[in-house]
Amino acid sequence: MSELAELIAGWAIPGRIEWIGLRPDRRSEMIQKNEVFISDEGLSGDRSRAGKRAVTLIQQEHLAAIGSYLGRGPVTPKILRRNLVVSGINLAALKGREVQVGEAVLRFTLICAPCSRMEEALGKGGYSAVRGHGGWCADVLRPGRVKLGDAVKPVD
Repeated sequence: MSELAELIAGWAIPGRIEWIGLRPDRRSEMIQKNEVFISDEGLSGDRSRAGKRAVTLIQQEHLAAIGSYLGRGPVTPKILRRNLVVSGINLAALKGREVQVGEAVLRFTLICAPCSRMEEALGKGGYSAVRGHGGWCADVLRPGRVKLGDAVKPVD
């Protein structure tokens, strides 16, 4: 392994699940959970579907950045409609890798771009505030239970 490949593969400490949310229907209120089962199709009770967008994740650290771009404090995870909020590990550094999330194993596939609802939810400039900070989509490699406080770390 080259020195650069070794640096890219490295990570300091495991991340941690800080928030879990379900979207039962397209525009319904997010439901906060303490624990959930992730099946091949995504979180049980969520409107997600199998494939590269089965689970959505966002960095807790980005909630404050998004809020600051709007001239206020951190935004809440419910507003952004992501399934899992993770702290302590750089999710972007995990793209394409197998990642243990509680008992489940995911692979981060795509950037989770903001939708036009961000203007409605956050006000003028909401869409732009979320750009580059909207998190990641993931597919499910191994189903399993995930609960608040669970570790998030690369498998390899």
